[in-house]
Amino acid sequence: MTTGRRSLAISRALLWPALIVAILLTQIPLVATLFYSFQEWNLLRPGQRGFVGFDNYAKVLSDGSFLSSLGNTVLVTGSAVVGATVLGLLFALLLDRKFLGQSVARTLMITPFLVMPAAAALIWKWSILDFTYGMANWGLSLVGLPPVAWNTEMPAATVIMVLIWQFTPFAMLILLAGLQSQPREVLEAAGVDGAGPFRTFTWITLPHLRQYVEITVLLATILLLQVFDPVAIMTKGTGGSKTLSYLLYERAFIGLEVGEAAAYGVMTVIVTIAVAMVALRTLFKVFSEEGLMNR
Repeated sequence: MTTGRRSLAISRALLWPALIVAILLTQIPLVATLFYSFQEWNLLRPGQRGFVGFDNYAKVLSDGSFLSSLGNTVLVTGSAVVGATVLGLLFALLLDRKFLGQSVARTLMITPFLVMPAAAALIWKWSILDFTYGMANWGLSLVGLPPVAWNTEMPAATVIMVLIWQFTPFAMLILLAGLQSQPREVLEAAGVDGAGPFRTFTWITLPHLRQYVEITVLLATILLLQVFDPVAIMTKGTGGSKTLSYLLYERAFIGLEVGEAAAYGVMTVIVTIAVAMVALRTLFKVFSEEGLMNR
């Protein structure tokens, strides 16, 4: 065996442990979920377990809760993605300038994205949006406005606010990278030709950022489709905030309907995979146009 082939064999052998772990952690649970989705299995009636074919999927598709939760998921995800992208663009424009403390400002802006989702939901629920002690109502009292029961009166809006707060840094990082990849010569030439900041942004910067905005929207959508922590901790799925992930949780851990919950899980995975396929196709297109791929 030549040295090159020996090195290749060693490289492949080193990949096997990681590949085996990945299969154990992803594919086996997926196969188990598919299997259970064809079973009638309620943990309160373990003796009545049996194969029911596509009955669980028929229940899911005919259940008004599924369509309602799907609509809520689209609303929460879409609103959070749009809000995070717009705010991320604004902060990226601010941080794409030289000023004292720029590195510190960038680090602080990234912090919300590093906070664990459950911790972020608890912080917002008790420290910011609590009816009695929350900072939001304290701020309203300073201007003479009555307190608001955020978590009960507008639960969907509170979940969206938390998600926007968490994912704005994610959008900002991608869009800031796009801003810094602009050819400075083009911007300087636009200034020499008399184009003001607004025209330069509208006709040069914004078209340049189009692909970065697409990447931001698609990746954030994939991440937010499976949002669970803010819904479970802050609203318990009330007031139009019940997403597909929380509905799955209710069926599995409250209703104890394992088979039906597995069917909900499979449907959620199908929706996520569909979005991921669009995202990957767009990413490959962007990379090929930027010359980052050989083929």
